[in-house]
Amino acid sequence: MKHRIKQFILSACSLALLSSFNFASADTASDAEILLNWAENTYPEFFPSHQATQSIEPWLFRYYPEVGIYAGVNKTDNGIYVLGGPWGNNPTFIDSLPNMITHIVNLGGNGSIPACNTANVPAGLVFTQSGNVVNVTTNGQCIPLPTNPNLCEAPRQASATGISLLTTSNVTSSEIRGITIDLPGIPNPFQSFANDSLNGKHCTINAPRESPNLTVHSDVCYDMTSAFEGQFQSVPGITVNPPITMAAKNTITSQTVADCFATDANSIYDAFTNEVWIKKNGDFVKISN
Repeated sequence: MKHRIKQFILSACSLALLSSFNFASADTASDAEILLNWAENTYPEFFPSHQATQSIEPWLFRYYPEVGIYAGVNKTDNGIYVLGGPWGNNPTFIDSLPNMITHIVNLGGNGSIPACNTANVPAGLVFTQSGNVVNVTTNGQCIPLPTNPNLCEAPRQASATGISLLTTSNVTSSEIRGITIDLPGIPNPFQSFANDSLNGKHCTINAPRESPNLTVHSDVCYDMTSAFEGQFQSVPGITVNPPITMAAKNTITSQTVADCFATDANSIYDAFTNEVWIKKNGDFVKISN
């Protein structure tokens, strides 16, 4: 039985590690994020607040409730469209996404925000920002466990910034509900897994210029019932009472460093080149580019 528990925890840790390095989304999603962030920074009269990017096929879009305007990219034709406000009730074509990305780069435009890449934010996860402080919450609800647990991934940069940023994540509280272990002399491995999955260090090369000194507070709850379903119902000493959830609070702080490869980070991401490294046996090993 102890072997089964250890094997499951090791498997769960491996899955969490692999999913945490899903930094890169498709080029269209990354470019759409750059475009929409640039629009918010450049035209605040039309896009007055930072909104999460939503996805309803074939659209990647943001909605600005203050002004009733939608802005987005149609993945079918790679076109940029706006709807509402001065553009009326029909989608208005602005330009193609590749053309606008080239335009933004040539202008040296700001296609990032001090906060997070929200291109693939799951439903129910809400981001708000005030100055250098970002708050991420599920508003007391438990949402399905996301495939990418990195809550504040750096937006991909249109050009090299030369900034290296080390972020440190520290769990302030976590609680697993719906599954308990009552075996003498054996600590609860599920709670330890929850804490370990929230703690860690990550370093970003070519981080956004606005990112230094950023602090991210998260207060989230994830429903993990499907991951545990059928695993331990018949194991003595383990009680399963769905739904199985993990409620957690953690804080991510950042500091500028000279060289990401000289830090004690667990992973490194280049926000310009899209390269990713993980630490293995004391060395950083590239896993994607």
